[in-house]
Amino acid sequence: MALGSINMLEGSIWDKILKFAIPLACTSIMQQLFNATDVAVVGQFVGKDALAAVGANAIVINLMLNLVIGLSIGANVVCAMRIGSKDYLRIKKTVHTSIVLAVGSGIILAVFGVIFAPDILKMVDTPEHIMDSAVLYLRILMGGVPIMLVYNFGASLLRSKGDTKRPLYAMLCAGTINVLLNLFFVTQLGMAVEGVAIATVMASCASASLMVYWLHNEKGPMQLRFDKLWVDKSVLIHICKVGLPTGFQGMVFSFSNVVIQVALNNLGAEVVAATAVALNFEFAGFFILQAFSQAATTFVGQNYGAKNIARCRRVIKVTLGISTLVTGSISIAFAIFAYPLAEIFTVDPEVLEYAAIRIRYILTFEVINIFIETLSGAMRGVGYSLVPAIACMLGVCVFRVFYVYTIFAEYPTFEVLMAVYPISWSVTVFVIVGLYIYVFNRVEKKILWKKRMA
Repeated sequence: MALGSINMLEGSIWDKILKFAIPLACTSIMQQLFNATDVAVVGQFVGKDALAAVGANAIVINLMLNLVIGLSIGANVVCAMRIGSKDYLRIKKTVHTSIVLAVGSGIILAVFGVIFAPDILKMVDTPEHIMDSAVLYLRILMGGVPIMLVYNFGASLLRSKGDTKRPLYAMLCAGTINVLLNLFFVTQLGMAVEGVAIATVMASCASASLMVYWLHNEKGPMQLRFDKLWVDKSVLIHICKVGLPTGFQGMVFSFSNVVIQVALNNLGAEVVAATAVALNFEFAGFFILQAFSQAATTFVGQNYGAKNIARCRRVIKVTLGISTLVTGSISIAFAIFAYPLAEIFTVDPEVLEYAAIRIRYILTFEVINIFIETLSGAMRGVGYSLVPAIACMLGVCVFRVFYVYTIFAEYPTFEVLMAVYPISWSVTVFVIVGLYIYVFNRVEKKILWKKRMA
């Protein structure tokens, strides 16, 4: 096997799921620490308004990045399928098409974000007294989006063959650079939000450079050759078929969270700042369950490519069990120790109280989301990306918007607003389970029919 790869097609499953998911979870958490470090540094050394300016951008940035991040998942699925079917020519085309797609879509998104930053932040009712700082932070980060996407697409390609360690090493390097530059720019040069934003972009350059270096030095069909950078139309269509529904799902998720962010902004700067603090722990819990979901997608993708549907089903059962144990335990721990954990980021008593409430409302019920994400990931692995996307958009996103404009409008308290998360997950999980049963029965019949015809 190639360096860092996992044999997903044979042998035991649970240990390989852990080997895949743990580095991936650590990588995602480290990536989130880019923003967490920004929050901590400005919260401790600059002040509450700067903290709120950084926090107001978190949901907005996710909204704009989710579509292209979804495309990177599409690249992962397409490459995993081709590895499973040993279609080496298609693997080469997927690698080069993916990198071109990363750079091209990143440039478009960067230009859009830089030009329309003030309008975007006004749409989410960012408080006027933090608007200038929020715009500056958003523009600098959006300028670095092409670099960030090169890392994300490259990491997705490596993960398609089971290599989750090198993306982690790249993120550890970038994370260290980010922390050091944050402290230097803010404490030594007296910069504020612009300092932490520049530090994040510079750190992203390091992770993207490592990813390009590793892909360029790969052996076999996954080697990146600069003279072969071109878009293969059929590969692009396949990536978009899988990735666009996932990306749109992420965008609609983020849009529903933007609606919630608007409601939060109207509750005051303390609530906005508390959300910036709590999101760090929410993202950590989500990234852990998402790592297992991505494991399900990749393992199922390879085994689907090899036409082994029975092993696909075993992968899903094992992934659900391990994710429930690991993610559930960590999420509950965050909920129990919410107040002391929030003190890492702020000393303001009112902000601390709101942050603790949010952490407890959301992370106590994160276990419900495990089933939604894992089963959705499994369906993406067999090419059914649109089905779970529609279910999640209706069950989670549309419901949340409806909730904000009806129930929360009638009872406009912070606690009522936070209840939308567990309620929307509970509504969605039953639909996802039913769709999973339907899709995999359909896929199994399709594979059996092809085998008979052969």
